[in-house]
Formats: sequence, C-alpha cells, structure tokens
Amino acid sequence: MKKVFSILVENTPGVTSHISGLFSRRGYNIDSFSSGVTSDPKITRITIVASGDEQILDQIEKQVAKLEDVIDVQILKPTDSVTTELMLVKVRAGANERQGVLSITQIFKAKVVDVTHDTMVIEVTGHAEKLESFLDMIDDYEILELARTGITGLSRGGQVKQVSLDDRLVYLPDED
Repeated sequence: MKKVFSILVENTPGVTSHISGLFSRRGYNIDSFSSGVTSDPKITRITIVASGDEQILDQIEKQVAKLEDVIDVQILKPTDSVTTELMLVKVRAGANERQGVLSITQIFKAKVVDVTHDTMVIEVTGHAEKLESFLDMIDDYEILELARTGITGLSRGGQVKQVSLDDRLVYLPDED
C-alpha cells in the first residue's frame, strides 16, 4: 500500500536531510520525494510517497510529525487531492522518426521542449499511470535519458491552510 504525505516544514538548512534521515534510520521506503518553497519563503512543502503496510505508514506519519522543523503533516488521499508528476524524456529521433514521436506527444498532451538533429526532449505531466502509458507508447523509439520529479500535490478546496511560524497552523474556510 502507498500513501502520499504532504509535509509543511520550516525552510531551514538541512530540513530535507532530517526528513529523509528519519526514513533511512527506520528502514522505511521512499517511492518519491519532492520539495519546494511555498508562497511563504520561510516554509517548504515536502511531498513524499511511501509504501508499506498500514501500521508502517501510520508510524511514518507519527514519526514525521514529531520532528522539530515539521509544522504540519497531511495525507493526500486520491479523492481529496490533486497530485501530478513531471517527466522529461530524451528520445533518439532523426528526421524520419520525428513525426511518429510528435503524434504520441500530442495524444498525451505533452510538450516538445528541445529538438536537435537527432534527439527530442519531451515534457509530460500528469498522474503516474499517464507517464507510464506514455513510456509504453514511446518504447518503439530509443530512450536516451529520462528524469522524473516525483509526485507533488495539494488537497482540494474545502479549507485553505494558512501557515505562520508564530502560531503554527490556522485553517481558513473558503470564501464562497
């Protein structure tokens, strides 16, 4: 089983090392790890996909929440969140192969972000299943390089989390 953890942390040196260190010390598996600063430069959002049984995943949530730099831990459930992943794929594509690669790219609403005489770099975003399907379709071409960001996500509507380091966490209802 897998869970997606959205973790708000203080943006301090070594914070990602502290978080990932907890996983390695406890022998937990990280399937995906991505992080970035939020609208407040003092706060970073880390999205981690972890796998294990229910007991291990619950333990991960509790252990992460105890870390000093952690402000909030939220589980992103598929029905209550929006998640996505970015993938860059460099394929060998000379003049004869380009049209086939472009056709597949268009079907998946991907973008060609770089072209040379013999290669194309394609940017694909979406759920992991979409990215895997794209890779399956492009498999007839030689994949030279591949990079994936890992999943990132936010909870859907309902409440918006406004975070302050002074008072830690405040929930504001949507203004409808």
